[in-house]
Amino acid sequence: MNASKSVPITPLKILGNFGILKEEMSTISNVENLSPQTIRQVMKEIQSMVEHPLEGIKIQINDADVTDIQASVDGPVGTPYVGGIFRVKIALGKDYPQSPPKAFFLTKIFHPNVASRGEICVDTLKKDWKPDLGVKHILLTIKCLLIVPNAESALNEEAGKLLLERYDDYAQRAKMMTEIHAQAAKTADTKHDDRPSSKKHAVDKKLQDKKKEKLIKEKKRMLRRL
Repeated sequence: MNASKSVPITPLKILGNFGILKEEMSTISNVENLSPQTIRQVMKEIQSMVEHPLEGIKIQINDADVTDIQASVDGPVGTPYVGGIFRVKIALGKDYPQSPPKAFFLTKIFHPNVASRGEICVDTLKKDWKPDLGVKHILLTIKCLLIVPNAESALNEEAGKLLLERYDDYAQRAKMMTEIHAQAAKTADTKHDDRPSSKKHAVDKKLQDKKKEKLIKEKKRMLRRL
């Protein structure tokens, strides 16, 4: 067995600024119901994605529960989701891999194939599922879904109808939702700095944050009117 250096993975902390499916997050772990062989395979696949990240996808797991897999997916260029970072969750059931896992968006998104509660509808997780597909294939499928939505199997009927009949309106709505809900939180520098330039930068940043907060509130009001 190749003794490659292991990359430590810390338990995932859920941030409050995401639309979390609380019921799903509290689901009882299925680790005890999975075979040791399946657990080893899943851990091996996840370790591989940590060491060799997929483009635009950052894997995160709860190392106390291998059945709870989460990742951040960058919004693809050329789509209304560009610039956004979307949190997704893959929940492995007790019959995995014979039965497909469930997948959810934890970040709110306007998309034909994503229900209001975050459930993802895609053939790979239903009729086209095969036991040898694995977690990597699912994450890549979710990313592809951001690039090519499928209005014919829409969970969000409004998004599906707009996609088919008024694409510009669909893109505007999706982009607005992305700007409101899928923006990464920037970490502030906690070091104390009394230099005039640093103080001016801090004041400018506060003004920018207030403008951004006001803009987001205006966009939310616009969304309610749509």
